[in-house]
Amino acid sequence: MYELLFWKYSDGIYLNHQEVYEALDENHEVQGLEKLPVDVILNRINSVFSNWERVDDNSWKNNDGPGAFYVKTTSTSVKIECYGTVGTTMDKLVDIMDEYKCPLYDPQIPQRYDEMFEQ
Repeated sequence: MYELLFWKYSDGIYLNHQEVYEALDENHEVQGLEKLPVDVILNRINSVFSNWERVDDNSWKNNDGPGAFYVKTTSTSVKIECYGTVGTTMDKLVDIMDEYKCPLYDPQIPQRYDEMFEQ
């Protein structure tokens, strides 16, 4: 499994990314994160991956090749667990979240990719 995690800081807030990840991973609320349009994001994912089988409300499976992913949301975060998913699929998921100005935190590295949102 490969995890992708997304959240957005409120204006003027900057926290330790790893600590935010750990808190979100343990289902703790983190002060300083913006609320996300979770339903809109899930609909967008479903639209982009419309040729994938939607296993349930939060899971998609590729019937034409390798890969599946599960989306877990809170009001302030989106966590995507990828199973055998190719890099181009993960890139699409990152691009979807970029549309909502919500950068990737990759806990495997660990690295947050929010430079593109800083002006």
